[in-house]
Amino acid sequence: MTSHDLEAQRQALLHTVGEAYMEVFPTDTIEQRLKVLPRNAYVAVTCSPTKGVAATLDLTERLIESGFRVVPHIAAKMVRDDAHLREILKRLDDHPIDSLFVPGGDAAEPVGKFATAFELLRAIAEYDHNFKEIGVAAHPEGHPAVSDDVLMRELERKQPYATYLVTQMCFDARKLGLWLEDIRRRGITLPAWLGMPGEADRSSLLATSLRIGVGDSLRYLRRHGKIATKMLMSKTFRPNKLLRELAPWLADPALLVKGHHIYCFNQVERAETWRNEFIAELLASAAQP
Repeated sequence: MTSHDLEAQRQALLHTVGEAYMEVFPTDTIEQRLKVLPRNAYVAVTCSPTKGVAATLDLTERLIESGFRVVPHIAAKMVRDDAHLREILKRLDDHPIDSLFVPGGDAAEPVGKFATAFELLRAIAEYDHNFKEIGVAAHPEGHPAVSDDVLMRELERKQPYATYLVTQMCFDARKLGLWLEDIRRRGITLPAWLGMPGEADRSSLLATSLRIGVGDSLRYLRRHGKIATKMLMSKTFRPNKLLRELAPWLADPALLVKGHHIYCFNQVERAETWRNEFIAELLASAAQP
């Protein structure tokens, strides 16, 4: 590998990690935890079966008042009907929100008429709204309840209604990189934000996953026992190795990787400290002969 290639990968890592943003879920303490971030930082707010849409909207409004740029998640399975959707969109449109993220949701059954993200996206397209960006979920590692073929067809169906995609949390750089190459060959051109955990205490990370039912990450760990075992053997998980293995794909402009979506499990300070340290290491490496 040439020094040019290595420099391109370093620059790609600086960009994608520098552009990374945190995903958080509503709790009584999350606003205090977020004070370590710059006031204009992007923050994604989840929409879970246990907390529901109302908790997402409430936290979104409070964080906007605190100066954050918020990306609310509106899970399709948590929207009752068209009237409920109108209420949600009206409430969000009253605030300066650039981006909305529309996953299917982790509920076992939908609360109303929308069973998939595609169905909700199609309904949202019928309304006037102020969102410049709409994101959709993607699953490089697969999904326990949906075949890979169906996942790909759904991503293709969602593309006309979206402007970017966010992947589930992944731990396998090669699989993620090959998946990116595959979707580009298939004509998926949505810019990609790659999901990964930040630095986290392994026991807190796993305990939080079990308590709140974080769908993709928890299911992944259940399916991949070796990774779960490795995490349990170490007090701390850091994504440094994963990022460096991903670097060749991050440096490929044809793959359209814009940054990282950090599943921090509300351990915001720890994840942000890791992010800044990783960037500092990359900058320092440029000064080495």
